[in-house]
Amino acid sequence: MHSKTILIVDDEAPVRDMLRVALEMADYRCLEAENAQAAHALVIDEKPDLILLDWMLPDVSGVELARRLKRDELTASLPIVMLTAKGEEDHKIKGLEMGADDYITKPFSPRELVARLKAVLRRAGPSAPEEPLTAGGLVLDPISHRVTINGNAVEMGPTEFRLLTFFLSHQERAYTRTQLLDHVWGGNVYVEERTVDVHIRRLRKALTIDGHERYIQTVRGTGYRFSVQTVERV
Repeated sequence: MHSKTILIVDDEAPVRDMLRVALEMADYRCLEAENAQAAHALVIDEKPDLILLDWMLPDVSGVELARRLKRDELTASLPIVMLTAKGEEDHKIKGLEMGADDYITKPFSPRELVARLKAVLRRAGPSAPEEPLTAGGLVLDPISHRVTINGNAVEMGPTEFRLLTFFLSHQERAYTRTQLLDHVWGGNVYVEERTVDVHIRRLRKALTIDGHERYIQTVRGTGYRFSVQTVERV
């Protein structure tokens, strides 16, 4: 089976070398770029399976490159893992909010790196259900990967699509953040619970057509629930 291709984007050659060695030992094929322009060209020409993207790059930052890729229809579903030396919470949240699928804070072990990339690649794989899932005018078609609300197309990222797929398949039941991480992100994944909150916000924002964001309900003290029933305001 053809091995997955990882594009390593970092302006420091020693860092790229270290990452390449770790990934090649795990049977990944590696491409390298030292800036955003070279990385974008490789994305178009080589179509990698995932980008390992440094937050700090010369000229165009890694965050800006990720934003551009997520805005482009041809590259919007390409998984992106951000590499950052900044451990502050706001940088992590900012990276997730602009479309990154995960982030890894330097320094990290090669074992952790490989485990997290495997998890992201697994999540980016095909969805299980094949029949369209529906709820109150909301339709998700897992085959064409389209979501509509009352016939209007809804745009969302791959993680939000998986989250909505899970909710539509498990309506009217409350799930904790840990349960959602296990079901949507997969087991043994190094993702913090607050990551769920970020993607819930993005999913709600995508579902604002005709007020469908109200179906994603916060269950105080527990987590979240998908329900077409009206919630009584306390």
